[in-house]
Order: sequence, then structure tokens, then C-alpha cells
Amino acid sequence: MQISDLPYPDPGVPDARSGPRLLVWLGRNQLGGQAKSFGWGLLHFCGVAALPYAVGLGVDAVVRRDGSGLLMVGGLLAVLGVAVSLGDAMLHRTAVTNWITAAARVQQLLARKTAELGSALTRRVAAGEVVAVSTADVEKIGWFVEAVSRFLAAAFAVVAVCVGLLFYAPSIGVVVAAGVPVLALSVLPLLPRATRRADVQREKAGKATELASDTVAGLRVLRGIGGEELFLGRYREASQEVREAAVRSARMWALIAAIQVLLPGALLITVVWYGSGLVLDGRLAVGQLVAAFSAVATMLYPLRHFMEIAMAYSFSRPSATRTARVLSLTRTEAPDAADTTAGSGPAAAPVAAPAPGGDLYDPGTGLLAPAGRFTAVVCGDPDLAGRLAERLGGHPLDDAAEGPSVLLGGVALDALALDAARALVLVQDKDPVLLSGTLRELFDVPASGAVAPGPALAAAQCADVLDALLQSAPAGVLDPMDARITERGRSLSGGQRQRLALARSLVTDPEVLVLDEPTSAVDSHTEARIADGIAALRTGRTTVVLASSPLLLDRADRVVLVHEGRALAVGTHRELLLTEPRYRAVVTRETDAEQKLAELEEALTEVTDVAEVTQVTEVEETA
Repeated sequence: MQISDLPYPDPGVPDARSGPRLLVWLGRNQLGGQAKSFGWGLLHFCGVAALPYAVGLGVDAVVRRDGSGLLMVGGLLAVLGVAVSLGDAMLHRTAVTNWITAAARVQQLLARKTAELGSALTRRVAAGEVVAVSTADVEKIGWFVEAVSRFLAAAFAVVAVCVGLLFYAPSIGVVVAAGVPVLALSVLPLLPRATRRADVQREKAGKATELASDTVAGLRVLRGIGGEELFLGRYREASQEVREAAVRSARMWALIAAIQVLLPGALLITVVWYGSGLVLDGRLAVGQLVAAFSAVATMLYPLRHFMEIAMAYSFSRPSATRTARVLSLTRTEAPDAADTTAGSGPAAAPVAAPAPGGDLYDPGTGLLAPAGRFTAVVCGDPDLAGRLAERLGGHPLDDAAEGPSVLLGGVALDALALDAARALVLVQDKDPVLLSGTLRELFDVPASGAVAPGPALAAAQCADVLDALLQSAPAGVLDPMDARITERGRSLSGGQRQRLALARSLVTDPEVLVLDEPTSAVDSHTEARIADGIAALRTGRTTVVLASSPLLLDRADRVVLVHEGRALAVGTHRELLLTEPRYRAVVTRETDAEQKLAELEEALTEVTDVAEVTQVTEVEETA
């Protein structure tokens, strides 16, 4: 896989059972790139490892006054120089390729998971955590994947140096062979503590990122209440905690690096001291001592990769664990729905999409939205309304305990492929997101083509929004569709963002459109016109609006009251106002005292009516 071939046609199905398993899965999917990196690494490190022996042979040739031998050594050094340079260049190239391709694979997997879960992702995982996973964690994972092949090549070179010394100069080679394992394993006792400190730093950095993200998202509100300094102080404290944690982590890694320098230096001194005695005793040639000294000095370079792989794993393991936690999230599937519609087990046949024009039915609440009708749903609990909207979209937020899957035309949405389910049912939550770009790009979404942006904008009452965008556009922009929207639409008011999102939803023209409080941020006059626009534009299409505004409810074909998770009453807005006290309490915002007073008045009226009937009956009997 080359960088030019990215993105992957299919990033694969990751092993997300744990962080280490995810790292192994990534490495296994890049065996070709790892083999290339390992091969070039062998050429580079073995060339470096062979230099001391060539230098030793050159010294011996000088001592023997062997000109031809010295010439051969010069040629060998030239060949080794080419091997070292070529291996280094290609090792860097292949290692960076492995790093980028591994990071790209993880980013594709995260993007696919984000598209699969939708708004449920940030309700299960904090937004700051998602940002950290998709940026810093991805880089650390890629670092470890590419460092593995370099480490293996360096380890092979270290073993080759030790074995070569045992054959070339056994008397001094034994000392080197005994000291190298001590150098390589000396930092192992410190790694757990270094890993814990790195985890603490990463956790604090994630919290600081989340706090910054929340602060930026709510900056308009903070300025309105004068809370900038309060949140700035909180972020300053969080930032200082991150700095302190980073310093503590850096101290531990600095200690590990110091040990990696101190112990090889001690081994180098030992080799020189012991080897000098052997030379004086005539048991070791001068060239052999120079070769042993050069080998130990050269070994500091590949030994650095031992510390690097330890650091890479220490940083990437928690990053991979967090990434695996996100990748392991799945859409909730209700067992009952799967049993009745999709079969059971992995061999279940794919479920065909429902025929157009089917009713939308939620067995969990008993809510029925007839095909082609404008149905309004009233919930006393706003959180319940949000969960119900997600359920109606076929991707509930919680587990299967909420009940079986929603049915569209008798087919469970959870049993359908995700693309098919989303093509049939579109859910717009109460806090829709507008991505940056032009207004034309905002409406460039998968759609049926039956609704153009113009009628959708008119139905959502966006005339003032178009004027505002055009006024803030650069000179030369005459069409509001070419005006740019800032990130998350922050240059617009809440009501303007809400209406643009509603127009976008109307453009898609899905078979079923679910709107959760689509007019909560607009005034009553605009809300009435929007309600008329939705009803007119969605004629013959199934529309479900979760709201408590009388203006919207009065224009719905039917209204359903959902109380404590069950559909209790169905009728028109006016009928339910007269016959259902709980509906009236939600819609008219009656207090408990007012509701009890109304119930008491109704009871007194009934008693009075009964008394009058009884009195008339007695008079008739007397007569």
C-alpha cells in the first residue's frame, strides 16, 4: 500500500476487543509494508554494525603494513557507506509510509463508525474524547506500527554485533555479549511507571480538550452572561494540570534516556579497560580492540530503538485502547425484531426494504404514524422525546431494554442495512449541526430530487437568513446560495440555524421525516408559517414532529400523547385539549395546582349535572 493509493477501498473489520489486539490487527494488515521496512532496516543497521569490523581489519592491515589489505578495506568501507545511506533513505521512506497508512486506516475506521452511529456517538463518548482519538491517538498508533519493523531490524543488528565479536575477538566479545542484554533490559522496571504517567497526561489532555470544545461551542452564551473569565479560569487550571502531568512524564522518560546513555558508557569504559589489558598481555590484537570499541560505540545507535519501541508502545497502548472502545460501539439491535424479521445467527438472510407507503410503528411506546399523514407527538419529558426520535430513526441510543425495533411497513428498521434505513427515515434532532461551506454545499445532500432548495427555504421561512448571509458575503457574491456559512453556523442566530437545518431536511424528502422540536428557537408568527409550510410541502409524505407548541399541534392531522413511555391518547389538538387533562397540562403549561383545580371544577360540574337530573326526575315522579 502506497500513500498515493489512500484512502483504502475497504479498511477492513478491526479487532476491537482490546487495544493490543487492535495494534496486532493493524500490523497484520501491513505485513507487506513491514517486510519492506524490515528489509531496508536490515541493510542499514547491518551496514552500521559491519563498520567496526571493517575499521578493525583496516587497523590490522596498517599494523601489518599490508597495502593490498588496506585497499580492500577501503573498498569495503565504501560499499558499507553506500549500504548505510541507501538503507537509511529507504527505511525512512517505508517507515513513514507505514505510519501514514496505519493512521489513515484507523481514521477511515473511525469515520465509518461515526457515520454508523451518528449523534449516538457523542452521547456514548465525550466529544473531546472523540476529537483526541481521531487526532493525537491516531498518530501514536501509527508511530508504534511503523516502529516495530525498525526495532526488529535494530535488534537483529545488535545480535549480529554480539555474535560477530564472539567469533572475531572471543576474549572481549564475551564481555560485550554479557553486557548488551543488561543494557537492553535495564529500563524495563521503569516502563510501568512511565506508562502510568503518560496515561495520566493523556487523560488530563483529553479533559482539557473537551473543556475547550465545550467553551468554544457555548461562547455566544458565555458572552451573554459574562462568563468568559470563569471558563477561561477553568481552562487555565486544566491546562496547568496537563503541563504538570507532561513534566512528570517527561522526567521519567528523561531518566530512561539517561540510563540508556549511562550504561552503554559504562560498558564502553569496561571494554577499553579490559581490552587494553588483553592487548598488553598479547592476548588481543590492536585491531580487535579497536573493532570491539567501535562496535560498542556503534551499538548505541540501534539500542536507541529499544527505548523508542518502549515509548511507542507505552503511548500507543492507551491510545489503541480508547480507539478500540470507540470502534467496538455498535448500533443497538433488538433481539425480538431480529428474530421475527431477519432470522437468527450469522446466516440470516438480508431483509428487503419495506414497500413505499408503509406506516411507522413503535412497539415500545405504541406510537403509530400513518403513512402520508402529518403526526405530532407530545411528550412531557424532553429527554424522552429525544430518545423517541432516535428510536424512530432506527438507531436507538440505549440498549434493547427500550423495546423491540421500530417497524416501517411491517419491517424492522434495525434489521435493515444502515444506508437503507437512513434513506427511508431521516431524523433531525433539536440541536442540528451546520457544517462550514456555502449554502449550495449545505443542500448538496442525498435527496429524492422532488424538492428543490427554493421551496424548502420558503417553507422554512428562511428569507431573512438569506438576506443576512448575502449581507455578510464578500463583494461580488450576488447569489445567497454562494454565501458561506461559518463553522457550525455560529455567525447566525439559533433560530436562523434551526430554520436552515429544517430546509436541508425538507430538501432530502425522505419517506419518513422525524423532526424533534424544529421551531423551538423561533417566534410564534414565524412558527405558524413554518407549520403551514411543512404541512404543504410534505403532503402525502409521512411526517412526525415531536413538539409541544399549540401552533404546530393544531396543524397536524393527528396528535399522539406519549406519557411515561406509552402512547395514551390519540386525536386532534382541539379534541385532546377538551378530553385529556394530561395533554392540556403539557401543551398549556398548566401547573399541578391549576390542573387539580380544573379537575375539581370538572368534577363539580358533573356533580351539579347529576343533581339537576336527579331533581328533575323527582319532580316528574311527584307529578
